Amino acid sequence: MYQRILVPIDGSPNAAHGLQLALDLARDQRQQPRLTLLHVVDDLSMLLEMSTVAHYRELLEGLRRYGQALLDKSKALASSLGIEAEAVLREVSQGRIADVILEEARHACCDLVVMGTHGRRGGSRIAIGSDAEQVVRTSPVPVLLARHEEPLQASFLSGFQRQAHAYSKAAVPMQ
Repeated sequence: MYQRILVPIDGSPNAAHGLQLALDLARDQRQQPRLTLLHVVDDLSMLLEMSTVAHYRELLEGLRRYGQALLDKSKALASSLGIEAEAVLREVSQGRIADVILEEARHACCDLVVMGTHGRRGGSRIAIGSDAEQVVRTSPVPVLLARHEEPLQASFLSGFQRQAHAYSKAAVPMQ
């Protein structure tokens, strides 16, 4: 069904969940697609906190090494499952990560993007922005968002949803 799947990864549990979904999807297809694993080094936060040029260069090199290690580990995981994967490390300094993701999707001729999302809502989404939302809104190909919800970070409502599900399975005697 899909020939090339783009999987942006950043080391977060949500991105790891997105990678796992992409791997599962690739294994389930008769003709396995090729994965393009993408890590984007974003130096905006360093520019805002930059104290010296030398310190900036050292931090940027650290981010590059981290990104390459993450890509290498993800590619090895795909290879261990018999899935072909390409690792791409890109940098952005005055732009949105979402734009880099979309550019790579076009460049690599991907027909699906699978990515993690934090699922931010309200003020935090407005303040921080959502790269996943921007990708979904402007992508020329389908986008599958994966949200990994940690039990300790679960929203108030999701706790009620879990309790309701537990009660629906409980045996309650009716007299």
